[in-house]
Amino acid sequence: MATGSAREWVGRLQPYRLPSDGRSAFETVLTFGLLVAFWALMWAALSYSIILTLVLSIPAALLMVRLFIIQHDCGHGSMFSTAKWNDRVGRVLGVITLTPYDYWRRSHAIHHAGSGNLDRRGIGDIDTLTVEEYLALSAVGRWKYRLYRHPLVMFGLGPAFIFMLQHRLPVTALKDGIMSWKSVMVTNLAILVMWVALGMLVGFKAFLIIHLPIMLIGASIGVWMFYVQHQFDPTHWDHAPEWEREYAALHGSSFYDLPKPLMWVTGNIGIHHVHHLSSRIPFYRLPQVLKDFPELAEIGRLTFWQSLRCVPLALWDEERRRLVPFRSVRGRSAGVAAAA
Repeated sequence: MATGSAREWVGRLQPYRLPSDGRSAFETVLTFGLLVAFWALMWAALSYSIILTLVLSIPAALLMVRLFIIQHDCGHGSMFSTAKWNDRVGRVLGVITLTPYDYWRRSHAIHHAGSGNLDRRGIGDIDTLTVEEYLALSAVGRWKYRLYRHPLVMFGLGPAFIFMLQHRLPVTALKDGIMSWKSVMVTNLAILVMWVALGMLVGFKAFLIIHLPIMLIGASIGVWMFYVQHQFDPTHWDHAPEWEREYAALHGSSFYDLPKPLMWVTGNIGIHHVHHLSSRIPFYRLPQVLKDFPELAEIGRLTFWQSLRCVPLALWDEERRRLVPFRSVRGRSAGVAAAA
């Protein structure tokens, strides 16, 4: 357990918040250049084997995830020293990652502001019901929630829907006044121009064979990473009176301890508890934080194999203060849960 309160850790992490514009530019150009290189390799491989092309789509998809993390840091204002360059780079990368930057930046800020708060769920996070809320649903409502939580939907169909369709017209966000139409429409137009240009360059059939797997695999990896960063045991949730942002950040976000190559391609976002404590720390400084404060590596640590056990977790049990699978409430009714 780390020494000191969560709020004290925010102060200790203050020196790591200063970005290096040169390092940030290098990381951006390097990641984009490697993605372009793998895209070209897939194009060349297509003449020999579709299977080889699809194999190459996996590292390309991981690089797409890394590019998304750079965009993510731009949204936090942590990638470059000025808001102007964070927004410029973030908007350009949003075209590549199929993410309307301004819309995503606002919804993600809401996620950070209320992460772990049971009274502020629903924007920028994975929908999570309490046991009582689930038991109070109708049979159809329970079926819908279970379908939403099914691994094939959560990590397959869901990511494809979010990045390919929902981000093109996030109607719910528009109704809630989170964004303007301009951000989404300009991004959509830029995506269309980019895709048409690439299709004319390599042929539209080849473009789909190359680019579609990159986007679909990358989207699934991204959603998986986001899932295990908050849907793990033991995580932390609380209602507003008891909820404290810093404590929820430290204990409600995991440290996904992956092998170094995977940490690199995922932009160190697995060091998520530190990121939530101080979101202005550039992603390339996060490993240094753990090196300087090894006690932080003891909090919320998940290995890859341990993270697989997070998949069945679907409900927050307020009595036990932990995430539980659906089978744990089998045979219970809403009245029984309320009495408990």
